[in-house]
Amino acid sequence: MRRTRANAVRIIGGVWRSRILEFPDAADLRPTPDRVRETLFNWLGPNLAGAACLDLFAGSGALGFEALSRGAASVVMVEKNAAALRALRENATKLGAENVTIVRGDALEFARGARSRFDVVFVDPPYRLGLQAAALGLVTRLLAEGGRVYVESDAVIEPSGGWAVVKHARAGRVHFHLLGREPDGQSGVSGHV
Repeated sequence: MRRTRANAVRIIGGVWRSRILEFPDAADLRPTPDRVRETLFNWLGPNLAGAACLDLFAGSGALGFEALSRGAASVVMVEKNAAALRALRENATKLGAENVTIVRGDALEFARGARSRFDVVFVDPPYRLGLQAAALGLVTRLLAEGGRVYVESDAVIEPSGGWAVVKHARAGRVHFHLLGREPDGQSGVSGHV
């Protein structure tokens, strides 16, 4: 496996495969590891082609740029850290990403006010803030029919409020989940990796 330098992450698949994203030193900025992204995007597979994606808590942009690289039609990235925001814009320019919208602001506030629908939503806030449940409560109305939500945390997520775990896996201390809406009151886990 090729190593990237500190404060850099490599896009692992698609048209920008092996391109490097640089990001600043910032509190709680923790890009999703390569192994986790590889599994996640294998789960999403062909459902990503032409998808509209929302990357809340964008941070390094690893999830959003990976989605674009693999065929997503568009990605909205939301980030409030000014240095991370600058890096997102610089990386978008470096990649020539024309179908990305970078929004400066609080992820939860954005989700409260957004009107668009998304096929895939990435929810990867700083673990210590514990914002996963709050974000899930807000993105319900933003999810297109049949859409999926990716949630990353340092513990297993037991979703409620109509969410079903489609897939779950763990890599070291990282627990990652792919969620969908439960069909009319049914619950449970439909897949485990």
